[in-house]
Amino acid sequence: MRDAEERITRLEETVAHQLKTIEELSDQLAEQWKVVEQTRAKLDRLTERFLSLEEQAQDATPVTRPPHY
Repeated sequence: MRDAEERITRLEETVAHQLKTIEELSDQLAEQWKVVEQTRAKLDRLTERFLSLEEQAQDATPVTRPPHY
């Protein structure tokens, strides 16, 4: 009977440890997801800015033949 109680106690300790680990990993995953979303938003803003600047550069630079033609 004593052996069974010890096994149950060890199993309970293992489960408690695993639950704590799962909770910590879940918290880390949620934090990383925030970072991913922030990075994605920044990339979207930079892409829009780049495209806008590219459009402005194309409009500002007339296409002319070089003098040697």
